[in-house]
Order: sequence, then structure tokens, then C-alpha cells
Amino acid sequence: MATSLLIELHFLPSIEYFCALHSFDKIVLERYEHFQKQSYRNRCYLLTANGKQRITVPLVSTHKKILITDVEIDYGSRWHVIFWRMLQSAYTKAPYFEHYADDLHRELFSKPKFLFDLNLRLLSLCLQWLRWSKPVSESVAYHDAVPADFFDARNSISAKKDFQERSWYHPQPYQQVFGNNFVPNLSLLDVIMSEGPATFDLVKASTRRN
Repeated sequence: MATSLLIELHFLPSIEYFCALHSFDKIVLERYEHFQKQSYRNRCYLLTANGKQRITVPLVSTHKKILITDVEIDYGSRWHVIFWRMLQSAYTKAPYFEHYADDLHRELFSKPKFLFDLNLRLLSLCLQWLRWSKPVSESVAYHDAVPADFFDARNSISAKKDFQERSWYHPQPYQQVFGNNFVPNLSLLDVIMSEGPATFDLVKASTRRN
């Protein structure tokens, strides 16, 4: 049985992403892939007063094939400022916003040049919030095939398909800030702001082993 997971980095990953991580002892992040448009690499979903909303990190032109580690963030629109204001509007009344806000603000406003670096810092922050001590490393080269003790999850969590078409995530409702109907598989950020330390248990309960 595979004990290590090979997966790409996402921006403020979904609950489904962490369900995938939960199933394995070690995590290896794919560092040598090419950037793919319309993917979770530079987008996430949160719940606001206007319903489910997509947040996209703007990038410097990616019209050509480019390594994920070379993809630059475009700060010309001050997206991080706009995003932070949206987060304040959406989660100020959430039970744990004040507890986690400073950490999140620090990472967003550190303004890393590259998308890979921002995503890595935010993933590390999420793992810290979850109090997970899983070993996380980066790939040293790109390989089409992986060793027997690895599960290849690269591109398996696609923004173009509903999570129900995959088997990582079994939604467990929690109290969200807005709306009467539960919206599943948002960014882990939505759970953290609402559930705080209980987020770990919720991810565990939501996990199905592939």
C-alpha cells in the first residue's frame, strides 16, 4: 500500500485536498510540472455574503509552457489588498477569525514573487493550523511513473470536475458564516475560521481513502 502522496500545490487548498493529504504518511509536492490554466494552482473558493465566490491570483503572462516554479504573481492590481478586504468582510464575525487573521495577513502581504512560493507558504500555514507534523518535501525531477510506495495524485483534484466525481472527500457539514444551506469543499480557510482547532477532526471525518 502506498504511504507517500505525490501532488501539486494549490492556492489555499480545498477541504478535499487536505483529505487527500490525510490519507498518507508523507507528502511530496511536484516542483517540476508545467503550469496549468484554469486549475486550483491559482484559485480557491470561499463563502461570502454573495454566496460561493472564486478568488483568483493574477499572474504575469503564462501563454507559453512554463515551469510552475517560474510563474510570477502580478501585484499590479493589488489583488492581495482586495482579497484581504474581502476576507475581513466575509469572516470578521467568524468565531476564529481574530485567532488566525494575523498569520494569514503576514503571508499574503509578504508578496512572494512566485506563485509556487506563495502556495507553499500558505500550505505550510494550513498544516501548522491543523497541527500536522507530516513530512513534506519537494520532487527533485519530473517522472511520469512513480515508485510503488507512492500514490500519484497529480492533477487528480481538478477545478474542471466536481469533487463528487472523485473519492477523496465525503462532506461533513459545519456551521458556515453565510447561508442556510451547507456549501461543501470550499478552501480549508472557510473551515478554519468557523471551526478553529476542531478543523482537524472535521477533515479526518471527511476523508475517504482512495
